[in-house]
Amino acid sequence: MTSKFKTNISEISLHYKGKVRASDRPKVSSSSSAYQLFRENWNDLTINLFEKFKILLLDRNNQCMGIVTLSQGGVLGTLVDPKLVFVSALKARACAIILGHNHPSGNLQASKSDIALTEKLDLGGKYLDLKVLDHIILTNDDYFSFADNGLKPF
Repeated sequence: MTSKFKTNISEISLHYKGKVRASDRPKVSSSSSAYQLFRENWNDLTINLFEKFKILLLDRNNQCMGIVTLSQGGVLGTLVDPKLVFVSALKARACAIILGHNHPSGNLQASKSDIALTEKLDLGGKYLDLKVLDHIILTNDDYFSFADNGLKPF
């Protein structure tokens, strides 16, 4: 017996193509090494122009599996969708993430919205058994680490 009803739905497919062998992945052992990875993957021509938000995806040994740019905004800020943060991390099978965004103004002070976003993502990560290890605010030549400055119970 065949059904006369036909449902059209989209098939969802998730892919992760690791191009770097696990033994060749850079290890993130400090806020300084996280800043260095972010900085190496930020465009020098735009870091002082507009705000971007990225995450480092880490394996269980804190080796960087990849970096994802999640949003790009204007001079005053950018919007970050927590769902995109977590889908990126889960898709890559990351065990931990480090958040990072730039302040085009050069001001390294964390804003109230920076702190609120970090707390929200940390809480969401706990439900998914995904550690949010730090949030780095970077400029052209310096950085601020939430973990180093006690702004989050990591």
